[in-house]
Order: sequence, then structure tokens, then C-alpha cells
Amino acid sequence: MIPLIFGITLITFTVIHLTHRDLVGRETEPKETATYGDAVIEGTIGEPSTLIPMLAGDSASHSVAGMIFNGIVKYHTDLSVIGDLAESWTISSDGMVIVFRLKKGVKWADGVEFTADDVMFGYKTIIDEKTPTPYKEDYMQVKKFEVLDRYTFRVTYKKPFAPALTSWGNLVVLPKHLLEGKDITKSDFGRNPIGTGPYKLKKWVSGQEVVLDSNRSYFDGRPYIDRYIYRVIPDPATLFLELQAGGIDMMGLTPIQYTKQTDTDFFRKNFQKFRYPAFSYTYMGFNLRHPWFKDKRVRQAIAHAIDKSEIIDVVLFGLGSPATGPYVPNTWPYNPDVKKYEFDPGKAKRLLKEAGWEDTDGDGIIEKDGKPFQFTILTNMGNRLRINTATIIQWRLAKVGIKVEIRLLEWSTLINEFIDKRRFEAVILGWSIGLDPDQYDIWHSGKTREKEFNFVSYSNPLVDTLLEKGRRTFDIEERKKAYYKIQEILADDLPYVFLYVPDAIPIVHSRVKGIKPSPIGISYNLPKWYVPEKLQRYRIEP
Repeated sequence: MIPLIFGITLITFTVIHLTHRDLVGRETEPKETATYGDAVIEGTIGEPSTLIPMLAGDSASHSVAGMIFNGIVKYHTDLSVIGDLAESWTISSDGMVIVFRLKKGVKWADGVEFTADDVMFGYKTIIDEKTPTPYKEDYMQVKKFEVLDRYTFRVTYKKPFAPALTSWGNLVVLPKHLLEGKDITKSDFGRNPIGTGPYKLKKWVSGQEVVLDSNRSYFDGRPYIDRYIYRVIPDPATLFLELQAGGIDMMGLTPIQYTKQTDTDFFRKNFQKFRYPAFSYTYMGFNLRHPWFKDKRVRQAIAHAIDKSEIIDVVLFGLGSPATGPYVPNTWPYNPDVKKYEFDPGKAKRLLKEAGWEDTDGDGIIEKDGKPFQFTILTNMGNRLRINTATIIQWRLAKVGIKVEIRLLEWSTLINEFIDKRRFEAVILGWSIGLDPDQYDIWHSGKTREKEFNFVSYSNPLVDTLLEKGRRTFDIEERKKAYYKIQEILADDLPYVFLYVPDAIPIVHSRVKGIKPSPIGISYNLPKWYVPEKLQRYRIEP
């Protein structure tokens, strides 16, 4: 799985049924022949933590690493699975054995050939108990990994495993010749990676930028854009000013920037905007070990005290929809009939009273056993949507007698010092979710250790059983039953208040051609983007 904004990506064989609610931004029909050259500068509020995919739990790291590394397989624009480093594969009739045949002639950026031994090395690394990765579980399902020859490997599973094929993304692709015998957590490879991908790292200046140069020997064809730069600018307002001033070419807009601030002749002439449903959601998660939140009536009361429609209107300017669980609307595992928490402050107060929380001293704050109900919501600096969401929740909960403080933390500090160490009461974060519905790593009770994704410490034996059932069958209807039931249980247990599913709303300078919007976004074909020679701004020396 890969967080949105926590930055995780969960990575069946079945196509998701999407409704194109608002796929805005037409494919640019090239009027000129695609040409090499120029640079594209993307503005981002988050800096990568590491460029080793299996160690990264944030979206900034995966975004950059995705330009440097390939997977064995990847998703096509129609949501089918296609080869990336794999030329082809065969799956046994029982789904238990996959034989992958790799493309020949693929080379690491240092010129060494990529082979099945590299995949074997990556597989052994990710399952090693010393490797602190939240993605280990999918690979622990493998009973046997065999290298059949230089370009062929076979994986045999212990039991049927529905996400088997799609799990072979870029997490286990590592250069054996550079990392064998080393501790990858202490190696400088995370800051100086060597991949097989369309771009290679030129330099990384902490807090400022990550600069990538095109891999001119890339097996799938040299990228047209010679240089891709990530500029790290933590403040979205400053980021937007840089866009206007020409300091960056591309960024993700905020809703107010999309609807109002870019609705001008200048932006219509110089930029192209896109809007499409994101595979992500934003939530408020509770630390279920905290005494305030052990009673689900309290969690349900908080849900009734929050007006999701208000958040979508005020924070998102209508560019999103309410979230009711861990799947997004119009996808096959989404259950539209789960319990909803309508905005009802009166019901919130009644539930809180049932749980023993009342305002007995008339100070406007409810208390229990002499202790006032007050807690702190943590979220990350620079994410104005989350900050504004927290502010509205703070105001609404005050109406039912709960005092809320908001604390903003720099991203790496929030994750490493508070989330990983369980030093929080509540958090507002988001997940980017993959196309397979398996969310074992987030909801299973065995995934609560440091650096793992069930950091709210959720535990429900029936959910554990259903998660196991959902990943052990290839029957789409049986999987659907399992995930529908999981959503019903989560809607009642409410370890998160599921808040909203945002629209993705990127903007790119109009000189960049070849962008083709799809259900998987716009960056999937980035190596094919180009700038006509007469519009190029930067000269990049090889």
C-alpha cells in the first residue's frame, strides 16, 4: 500500500469500475514532433526520507523513487496489470505459482546488467527480520523463490494469495552488486540510489531540492525531458507564488487555488489544469490505547459532532466527496451501505453522556471522574487542507463540550517521533490506496509494531479473519463479501473518523506536451512528456 499523504501505497486480477466523475484536462494533441531537452520543476511541500522504496512510508519518497526504480509489473491506464521489468509471466491454474521472464538488456544506471539475481536479493532483503519495512507481509506469503536462469524466476506461494501478481512492484528491485553484505538502513544508498528507471539522481540538497537527470540508456527509451527537479517548499502559499513567478512548472493545487486563484487569463494561457478522483482519503485516527478513546461510543459521538459536508464545502470547495470507509466510491470493493454518521450534535451529546461524560461544573467542558475531556490533534505543517479540517473539527467538538488543541509538526518529526512511537492522542492524516483492496497492513492486529501501519492499535478478531479470507481467494465475489463486511465492522468500531475523498488537482505549465490524463493520474507516462524546441527554457548539458 502507498500512503497519500501519509504517503503509503498499498499495492487482482480484476479491473476497477470507475465513474469518471470529473476527469478534467484534455490530452494534448502534439502539433510538433516530440523533442529532447529542457527541464521540468515540480514544487512539493514534502521532502523524501529515503529513496529505497521498501524503507519509505511517505508519498514524497515514493514519488521520487518511482522515477529512479522500476517494478517487475505495473498498472496500465485501463487498470490492467502489465509488465515493467517483466517481459511476460505465467500463473498456474491454482494461482499458487508465478513464473516471471525478465526483459533482457536492462541495465542499472551504473551500466551493470539487471538480472533475476537482483530480484532474489531484494526479496531476501525485504523478508529479513532486520529490515524495518511495513511492506514485508506480502512477501512472507512466498513459500519458495527460485532463480531458474539469468532472466527467469519462479515464486511459489504457501496458500492462495490474491494480490500476488501486483505485489511485484518496485519494492524488491535492488542492485545486488552494490548492496550485498551491507545493512541497507545504514548504507548511503538511500541518499545515492542506483536504479533501472527513466531518471537517475544527480544531487539532493536537503530542505531544498532533489535533481534528477534523464537516463539516456533507459531500456524503454530515453525520456524527452532531460532534467526533472523537485523543489521542496513547505508552505503552499509560497509554492503558488513560485508557480506564478516561473520558479516551478508543476504542483498540486489547493481547492481555493484551483477554483479561484487560477481562474484568470494568465493561468488559462500559461497552464493546464487537471481534475480527477484520487485513490486516497483523509481521516482522523484515534490512539485506541488512550483511555479517552477506548469506548466506541465516544468515537461515534465525535463522528456525529463533525459535519463532513461542511468540511468538503469549506475546505475542499466541493472538490471531493464524504468518506465512509477505507475504499473510495465507484470502485468494486466499496460498500455504499455502511453505517453513516450524520451531523447530529444532540446525538453526540447523548452518546457522550451514556459513556459517562458530562459537564458537571458548568465550564462548558465535559468531564468524567474529575478529568476534563481534552485532547490534541496532530497533523503536519504545510498541509493547509488538514490544518483547516482540524480547525473546523476543533470548533465543532467544542460545541459538544470537548476541548481540542491542534499541534503542527514537521513531517519527518511527526512520523518518526510521534506516529511510530505512538505518542499521540489523535491525528489527521491520509492514505493513498492501491488498486487491490487488500489492506492487511493497516487493519490487522498483528501490524501494530513501530514502523508498521496499524499505528492506532486497532484490533478486531473478525476483521483479522476477514482480511485473511479476502486475500486467500481469487473469486471476486467472495473477496467482495469479505471487504464489504470489513467496512461494516469498521463503520461501527470507528478506529478512524473517515472524513473525505479529495479530488487530485494538479497544474502543469502549458509548454509541457504529451500529458494524457487517465484513471491512474497523469504522471504514469512522464518519460513521454516533452517540450517543443521553440518553447524550451533550459539547456541541459549531458
